[in-house]
Amino acid sequence: MSETPVFDHTQLLELVKARMPFGKYEGRLIIDLPENYLVWFAGKGFPEGKLGRMLQAVYEFKLNGLESLFDPLR
Repeated sequence: MSETPVFDHTQLLELVKARMPFGKYEGRLIIDLPENYLVWFAGKGFPEGKLGRMLQAVYEFKLNGLESLFDPLR
């Protein structure tokens, strides 16, 4: 079982500004990616490195109904 990434406040601020660098949703804010796209990544495996950690974190936020926490940071 993989661990959920832990972010400090500066990483969280970076997360809300990060954009998807490739694919169908290239250029879209990672926090605005559709949940079904994140579920697909969860099933296939998140990319390695920082992008993968960010995608996994957003997936966990959305999975747990916590995406509204991003609203004040937008």
